[in-house]
Amino acid sequence: MEEGAYGETDRGGVRLPGRHPGDPLRQIWRRIAYAVVILAAVVVIVMLDRDGYKDANRPELTWLGAFYYATVTLSTTGYGDIVPVSDGARLVNIFLITPLRVAFLAILVGTTFEVLTRRTREQLRRSRWRSTLIEHTIVVGYGTKGNTAIQTLLADGSPKAGFVVIERSPSLADEANRDGFAVVVGDATRSSVLRKAAVETAERVVVATDRDDTAVLVALTVRQINPGCTIVASVRQAENEPLLLQSGVDAVITTSEAAGRLLGVAARSPAISEVFNDLLIHGAGLDLVERPVKPEEIGRTLRDCAEPVIAVLRDGHALPYGQVTTLRTADRLVLVTSP
Repeated sequence: MEEGAYGETDRGGVRLPGRHPGDPLRQIWRRIAYAVVILAAVVVIVMLDRDGYKDANRPELTWLGAFYYATVTLSTTGYGDIVPVSDGARLVNIFLITPLRVAFLAILVGTTFEVLTRRTREQLRRSRWRSTLIEHTIVVGYGTKGNTAIQTLLADGSPKAGFVVIERSPSLADEANRDGFAVVVGDATRSSVLRKAAVETAERVVVATDRDDTAVLVALTVRQINPGCTIVASVRQAENEPLLLQSGVDAVITTSEAAGRLLGVAARSPAISEVFNDLLIHGAGLDLVERPVKPEEIGRTLRDCAEPVIAVLRDGHALPYGQVTTLRTADRLVLVTSP
């Protein structure tokens, strides 16, 4: 599967990166196993020094008596019918059985406490996480396109904590979690799911779904909640690009036609296709960067710039090289650089 499977069941919820405790029942059974091991260890220790114990009801200590003594001792019940009488048995109780009793109680009490407080801790953690979501980036879909978009932004210096992934597929959501990203599991066309990702305070939203109609619905919902954020989206068919632009998207990438153009260029000149690959893969060779016009460049031509300029960003539009005669104060330059 290349992109997020938007046909799978929407389970909802927020998953934060980090160590996940796993199945609670499995943890409880594991801790019970630890308690049983401690209990068995005490029984063996007592039986190895059975002559140092006195049983008020029997002439000598049996295995059943040792098990009984271990249970009442570890649970701090202590009826007193079986007691250590020799110095050796008392030393064993001081230095071995008492620490085992503490460990036994810590396992039982700790398990109960963790089960009771886990949900509260998760709610507090999510509340703290949401309070830090300001001017963050939301990526809808953690398939090939969404993952690559995140890696590109990370390479440009964006912090990893500044990303929130919205993914409907539980398997892809788990993958994003393992990669260290916070994930909202759900359908991004629903405003409730977008609000869980704090879309109202997001700086930009990357829509990388596998369906064009889904991308349009996501863009419309995002623009309704946050009119000021930057929205970029990918579509498979060029005929859907105008619809996305009308939905409030700032930039649209047509994946199928872009791939077709690259295939045509590669068929005509494989060497030129390598240049395109360098530009598409950040840090591989050639990179596109954006910078403001320097004071000494204002009023001059693009040929006077030290770096190769391929376009100028002016008034929200990208002007090709041949359409710019002189540079203005508010212009931004798109340059080709190499590491």
